[in-house]
Order: sequence, then C-alpha cells, then structure tokens
Amino acid sequence: MSEPSEHPVILFDGVCNLCTGSVQYVIRHDPKRLFRFASLQSEFGQKILSDHQLPANTFNSFMLLDGEKIYTRSTAALLVAKKLRGAVKLLYAFMIVPKFIRDVVYNMIAKNRYRWFGKKNECWLPTPELKSLFIDQ
Repeated sequence: MSEPSEHPVILFDGVCNLCTGSVQYVIRHDPKRLFRFASLQSEFGQKILSDHQLPANTFNSFMLLDGEKIYTRSTAALLVAKKLRGAVKLLYAFMIVPKFIRDVVYNMIAKNRYRWFGKKNECWLPTPELKSLFIDQ
C-alpha cells in the first residue's frame, strides 16, 4: 500500500450506505487510482480527526485529506468530483456557490442519510482486489 501522504485520502462513515456507495463510485471512476480511503471509525481516521481538532465521534462529514490540508463536507465532495472520470466532474462548477449555502444542502443530506439510505451494523470492507486502496482496514 502507498503511503497516505502520496495520495489524497477520502475519509468516510464506514457504516453509512450512502457513504460506502460514494466510495465505490469514486473507485469505479478513478482509473488512475489517485485516491486512498479510510473510514472515520478506523484508527487512521480517528488520528486525522484528532490531529485536526475535529470531534472523534461525529461521522456526518465526508472528508478529504490532501497533504496536510483537510477539506470537509461539500468542498471535499466537489474536490473529489473534479478529479474523477466522466460527467460527475462537472459538479465542481458548484464551487462558485458560497460554502455556507452548499453546506446547508450537504448537512440536510448528512442528517438524513441513515433514514434515506440505511446503515450497516459494521464498517464495509473492500474486496481483496481493492484492499490496497484502503488505509487501516
């Protein structure tokens, strides 16, 4: 596995169906294997939250760790979309919308994600073929 600092790392809620579905989407549309992944519940995810003074028990934000910089919520999602193959990269145009407005929509989805998309009892685990893309599984 590559060192996390060599690749942007997507941190996600490992028990959320929407979140794991999003990770699977990224994997399918990232042919260059730019991104690495870690659940927020993992040891690595908890360390990143601690290092950036973020709550260790709040898993309602999609995060992107790029070098030493952490991006959260809509900004993280749009930065990831920009790097993917296909029409999804056009979503990056929403960066012109002020963050506080984008995050209102993001927060509404995050608040209702378990009700709308469901939740697993434990973190999703990647297939053996994809395991090298994940940190701390």
